[in-house]
Amino acid sequence: MILTVTLNAAIDKRYVVEGFQAGEVNRVKECAYTPGGKGLNVSKPAAIAGAEVVATGFVGGHAGNYIEESLLPFHVKSAFYHLASESRSCINIWDAVNHVQTEFLEPGFTVTEEDFKGFQEKFQNLVQRADVVTMSGSVPKGLDGTAYQKLVKIVREAGKKVILDTSGKLLEMGIDACPTMIKPNIDEIRMLTGKSCANMEDMVEAAKEIHNRGVEIVAVSLGGDGSFVVCGQGIYQARVPKIDAVNTVGCGDSMIAGFALGLSEGLGIEEILRKASAISAAAALREETGFFMKEDMERIYPDIEITRLS
Repeated sequence: MILTVTLNAAIDKRYVVEGFQAGEVNRVKECAYTPGGKGLNVSKPAAIAGAEVVATGFVGGHAGNYIEESLLPFHVKSAFYHLASESRSCINIWDAVNHVQTEFLEPGFTVTEEDFKGFQEKFQNLVQRADVVTMSGSVPKGLDGTAYQKLVKIVREAGKKVILDTSGKLLEMGIDACPTMIKPNIDEIRMLTGKSCANMEDMVEAAKEIHNRGVEIVAVSLGGDGSFVVCGQGIYQARVPKIDAVNTVGCGDSMIAGFALGLSEGLGIEEILRKASAISAAAALREETGFFMKEDMERIYPDIEITRLS
């Protein structure tokens, strides 16, 4: 089972308007509501790929109930910690005439120390059933940089694999607990190592430094050039065939889903990287975030090139 953690879940609302004007009444042509948060964008593709997926984190009020209900069509099981306050909404306004995107991100509820202790107790029980745990995104108000660090320690003490995908202090402090894997971007690698990462050689050296600090797998996206991983088996680069991308939002989360799947299946690092890259590329072909078609993934899969760099 793959356990996904979304501490700051939301309802993502997408409004399509024509000629958005601030201070005026704007008629919405189309709208779509989906369960949001980076962790849930890992949950959905992992479930589509056939894994048993349980989603946990914090939800609250009627909005929290909606988030849970919205996961049912994806066959994602909910095991959230419930709060009385309402879960937040994130509103994305797309102006179809001017091709401009505007976002409104609600602050959401505040998690108390008592709330987090209650969640940790629930989390410890869930971890016992999991093969791999993924932790993604930001945290609610009331939690600090130690939040993921504490959760990673729980998973490691249980002898399970854990993927941490976050940023800033949460990442900086989280890696001190030695997660199995992280997927930093270039700016995050610079923050963690102080290296300029001006070229591929610098990036690899920076990733090796993080690996030597106790992170088993360091995966780094290279945009159109694919990605590479540094791990105990060596350094590997994945190149993805050229595709006509429709929506790249959430493709990194889909890649995390692929890594979680590969780790849960006990695959070798080359096959894990191939699977993660194929799922991520397939997700880019769809308008929906955190979604892909199996036939797209299966078509792309054999064309992923994996090269051992060292």
